[in-house]
Amino acid sequence: MSILNHFYLGVLLVFLSAAGFGLIPIFALYAYGGGASVTTLLFGRFALAAIFFLSYLLYKERKISVQRSQLKYLFLMGGVIYTLQSYLYLSSVKYIPASLAVLVFYIYPVFVAVLSSFLDKEELHKKIIFSIVLSLVGLTLVLGISFGDINLTGVMLAFGAGLVYSAYLVLGNRVVKETSAMVTSAFVCLSAATSIFVIGISTGALDFNLTREAWLAILGVALCCTVLAIFTLFRGIELIGSTKASILSMIEPLITIGFSAALFNERLSLLQMMGGVAVLAGAVLVISARDRSETTTKSVSPAKGAKIQKYKNF
Repeated sequence: MSILNHFYLGVLLVFLSAAGFGLIPIFALYAYGGGASVTTLLFGRFALAAIFFLSYLLYKERKISVQRSQLKYLFLMGGVIYTLQSYLYLSSVKYIPASLAVLVFYIYPVFVAVLSSFLDKEELHKKIIFSIVLSLVGLTLVLGISFGDINLTGVMLAFGAGLVYSAYLVLGNRVVKETSAMVTSAFVCLSAATSIFVIGISTGALDFNLTREAWLAILGVALCCTVLAIFTLFRGIELIGSTKASILSMIEPLITIGFSAALFNERLSLLQMMGGVAVLAGAVLVISARDRSETTTKSVSPAKGAKIQKYKNF
């Protein structure tokens, strides 16, 4: 498979990841309606996903191979960073509208681009910078933000969630170079589930007396929004880098709004549709701004080729 095909495969995988993450609010509504708390939903999501990933690894490879030096980074990603990001964002919506929280949170591609340029030497193309601005303007239209009285606490919580998530993506970009996307996904979910379980037990927030609808919703979040979304995100980052992956992921709110419209008969205004076009245009700019090396290099190194071949059977 050529470098160019690798790039477009990475784009497709990131879009699949965005679709999975974009469905989280839809499943969450059904879970909450069935009596699930935020902590219970998050624990069920990561615990079931970890079971799936670990079972697959044991079935496919008969063993789980991970370097001890990588375990601390995997725990940091799942048990600390991803868990912290989830709670920061969910706390922000207590103080500000969810639409504003999403917009503030989606500044994270800027952080990713800056961090990656310093840490991973990824070049900041003009098109990438412009695509960030264009996509944020589009999200403003899609989410219908009203900049009236804004609660600073909520804004800072959402801002913090975006900053933490950018660190998660940049660290993930480094980890997948040493550890397979499948193993990374398994240990991120396992460590996140462990942290949330400890938090839930210590605070009494875990409650498993749920309706059948809630359990089905949690299962949907685990399989569709976690197993599919996390694995395809890491695999996409491995192929196209964290900066492009983070910007392409900005279609997530469009996925959420689209399914909300279909399931709950919510209507999109003309401005929202225009905003959607702007977000997608920003994603197209990311594709067109790929590095010259991705279009001029004829082949990949043997080590990289072997690593890519390893995932073809997933």
